[in-house]
Amino acid sequence: MAGGALIGAGGTRAELYEAHTTSFVAVICLVAASGGLIFGYDIGISGGVTSMDDFLHKFFPVVLRHKDYESKDADYCKYNNEGLTSFTSSLYLAALLASLVASVVTTRFGRRPSMLLGGASFLIGATLNATAVNLAMLILGRIMLGVGVGFANQAVPLYLSEMAPPKLRGALNIMFQLATTIGILVANLINYGTDKISVWGWRLSLGLAAVPATLLFVGSLCLPDTPNSLIERGQLDRGRDLLEKVRGTKNVEIEFEDIVEASEKAKAIKHPFRNISRRRYRPQLVMSILIPLFQQLTGINAIMFYAPVLFRSIGFGGNASLYSAVITGAVNVLSTLVSIATVDKWGRRALFLEGGIQMFIAQVVIGIILGEKFGGTKQLSKGFSVLVVIVICIYVSSFAWSWGPLGWLVPSEIYPLEIRSAGQSITVSVNMLFTFVIGQAFLAMLCHFRYGIFLFFAGWVLVMSSFIFFFLPETKGVPIEEMTNVWRKHWFWSRFVPSEDEKSVQLGENGKKLHG
Repeated sequence: MAGGALIGAGGTRAELYEAHTTSFVAVICLVAASGGLIFGYDIGISGGVTSMDDFLHKFFPVVLRHKDYESKDADYCKYNNEGLTSFTSSLYLAALLASLVASVVTTRFGRRPSMLLGGASFLIGATLNATAVNLAMLILGRIMLGVGVGFANQAVPLYLSEMAPPKLRGALNIMFQLATTIGILVANLINYGTDKISVWGWRLSLGLAAVPATLLFVGSLCLPDTPNSLIERGQLDRGRDLLEKVRGTKNVEIEFEDIVEASEKAKAIKHPFRNISRRRYRPQLVMSILIPLFQQLTGINAIMFYAPVLFRSIGFGGNASLYSAVITGAVNVLSTLVSIATVDKWGRRALFLEGGIQMFIAQVVIGIILGEKFGGTKQLSKGFSVLVVIVICIYVSSFAWSWGPLGWLVPSEIYPLEIRSAGQSITVSVNMLFTFVIGQAFLAMLCHFRYGIFLFFAGWVLVMSSFIFFFLPETKGVPIEEMTNVWRKHWFWSRFVPSEDEKSVQLGENGKKLHG
């Protein structure tokens, strides 16, 4: 491209990008990030509703009977029921399948239509759940909620990464995770209140999911699509105008050229899912699979799904369990603010590694406390109950400023445009698949592993922290169209990523063969 001659021997085109922080980009990113509210609200609302007696009486009476059954083995097994876990986890199986469709919609029609479809589907699901008269209607509502989550989680992180200026991309992208944590906290507060409403309180909890769904739908109607998406779909003038607006300057020629070049490469790719499996995209493919997999193996969603159930299982009363879930939800929100403030200063790797160490220690401590002080004839004293809540909060806080936001941020910023929608779709699909697996298996694992469930997840945290240390390069401040250079300089991934000259030759051959 014309701007290539401007780059010195050791520089990158990214150094020539000009961008200012504008109120326009802040507002549109805030509106888009509200898509995280629907994801968070569902995570928070499920566990509280499934611990409500009126809900269990209507849909899962066998769980209600077993919950109050006193036996030596009942402590960790009160809620172990396949139907109950299917209620929670069915959403994520639907989200997995929806994300694959969302990848096509996001590429062909833009990021904004996917967000619109996400909001509309979630609204339908909330209505079905709130008015459910039988289990089939309840599960159908969960499936529609899953479709909404699949579309929103596919589009929103991409939207934020493409709209944000490079120096603020981490903070603005993490607004999605912040909205998720706010959704969890709001859901916990609502559950705390509706638990006191006899007979229909659970309906109110499920029905209020319509509020974040409406926010996403209406907000998306007012949003522009991203410059990258407009240019990718051939609308160069509109894309250039919008790029100038979101960057707050007319001097966007270098970035515009890079996006145009990336879009031309993207158009030459007829099969993006096949193309992402090619050797030169190996780093992105590995990250798109392992980072969302590891995010679920931290155990966080198991705790967030079932926080009230978990607290009841380890000896807390009904109100105490919901109140404890509210506390952890508040810690989750506040700690995500820490990530927003530090991710573009300290970098992704530092937060990943610090959070991993803190999570590992917290989970081991919880496992030891429960192993020594709870189970069978042993019940947690008030002092140890408070200690468990404190340590769980320490665990939640470390997740909230590390694997929580970064598990979405890093994958969304590492893909070149030609594989971006396919890569994000893989990330969302893997995340939803293992959210489904963990959600489906957690109550059975809690029943059989008992306190060892925390040691199980602690072991995985050790594995994933080692992976980050050795294999994830730092990506802070790097424009997404220049991200390939990061992999070229890495001690391991450089063997897979070709130099610029080799890449040009390969792309030329790919354009002729069109088979990826």
